[in-house]
Amino acid sequence: MNVKEAIEGKEYVISRVATDDEELNSFLFSLGCYSGETITVVSHLKGSCIVSIKDGRYNIDNQLAEAILL
Repeated sequence: MNVKEAIEGKEYVISRVATDDEELNSFLFSLGCYSGETITVVSHLKGSCIVSIKDGRYNIDNQLAEAILL
């Protein structure tokens, strides 16, 4: 399952980030988005998702949401 398919308000543990882009991996790591970290989907929007990672909320597009596997 990925973040795009996740239920709003439920806390999940990230199993892996499925992307080959090293710059994107570094960016997600700086946000605290890496294997073993918890993530909560706050809401699903038309072309994106709002997620809560650690103490921050972020708006990520659907392509990135599909790359974060739970």
